[in-house]
Amino acid sequence: MSTFKAPKGTYDLTPPESAKYLAVREAIAAPLKNSGYGYIETPGFEDVALFSRGVGESTDIVTKEMYTLTTKGGSQLALRPEGTASVLRAALEANLHKLGNLPVKLWYSGSYYRYERPQKGRYRHFSQVGAEAIGAEDPALDAELIILADQAYRALGLRNFRILLNSLGDKECRPVYRDALQGFLRELDLDEETRRRIEINPLRVLDDKRPEVQKQLVGAPVLRDYLCDACKAYHEEVRDLLSAAGVVYEDDEKLVRGLDYYTRTTFEFVHDGLGSQSAVGGGGRYDGLSEMIGGPALPSVGWALGVDRTVLALEAEGIELELPASTSVFAVPLGEEARRVLFGVVTQLRREGVAADFAYGNRGLKGAMKSANRSGARFTIVAGERDLAEGVVQLKDMESGEQTAVPLSDVAEAVRERLA
Repeated sequence: MSTFKAPKGTYDLTPPESAKYLAVREAIAAPLKNSGYGYIETPGFEDVALFSRGVGESTDIVTKEMYTLTTKGGSQLALRPEGTASVLRAALEANLHKLGNLPVKLWYSGSYYRYERPQKGRYRHFSQVGAEAIGAEDPALDAELIILADQAYRALGLRNFRILLNSLGDKECRPVYRDALQGFLRELDLDEETRRRIEINPLRVLDDKRPEVQKQLVGAPVLRDYLCDACKAYHEEVRDLLSAAGVVYEDDEKLVRGLDYYTRTTFEFVHDGLGSQSAVGGGGRYDGLSEMIGGPALPSVGWALGVDRTVLALEAEGIELELPASTSVFAVPLGEEARRVLFGVVTQLRREGVAADFAYGNRGLKGAMKSANRSGARFTIVAGERDLAEGVVQLKDMESGEQTAVPLSDVAEAVRERLA
């Protein structure tokens, strides 16, 4: 055992469990790749100001949870706590919005970092797959992204999740609601930090999960009563498009999410089998974020789905993913000549797309067959001096135990036929 362990609140992904996480990432990405979204990758750290401006100085992410550092040159950097601001920054820097094909549709996958109290389903290092549609204000884009996330989850076999939907209004109607909400909140018995939040971003108080706060929020002004006609019409179109696509959602007038940049459509995917940490992903529209970080007006919408949370949701529903075998064929050589010949066979199988492995380390037959069993291979290829003299290898079906002599020249074809 190493002297060192993974830092508190983080985890290592190791086989065979890691295969499940890869499968979840691929399942979430599949409908995006099929819908015009191109892959983007950004650095694991960014300028601190990118997040303080974009995510919001009043958010817990910025005030409490960011990992920050000062470089030797004096620059202030932060490990990325979320993906949207980084992706938008990268798209602006690469001038993707000037290529004449809006919206710019991007997807990404990676690790993110927040200094939180570690608990099941909430880690200091976590994995997400995200999608952003940059540069177009269209209810169909909002609906498309929600539908694609719903499609990904259903492809994984998940059924017990819910989609919560709300509208946060825009720069025209939200200030009116903000004033009304501030007036209501200032009359409540709240701690000093929450009172400070009332003045910076009162909508964030609605997202406070503490029972003593939620109890006092009964009777708070409801944002839908303050939406302007344009925002109402926009939200109704999103709802209509989702319903037409057969996607079931729930209206949640208190849904605000934890980031300041959201406008109009906001949504969250929750799974009731996860206890208090029920959110598995979410997102929304962020029409003003580009301008907040120094770019032009680029109305946009996006989401991020938690890989860790999705795996927990699968486990809560008892879903076992059908994962491809990491090894289909395992070669066991008996002797130096067989070692040379079977290594060539394994190399050929791999070139032809067959997952193959080899008994390394010059172990005896018993030890090599134990490795073959542990690998999960469907077939083993065994050969010794006598087999090679006859120009054959022994092909063994690990499920039935049946063993067949196969001409050395026909091994690849025989394996492909049996695997098919």
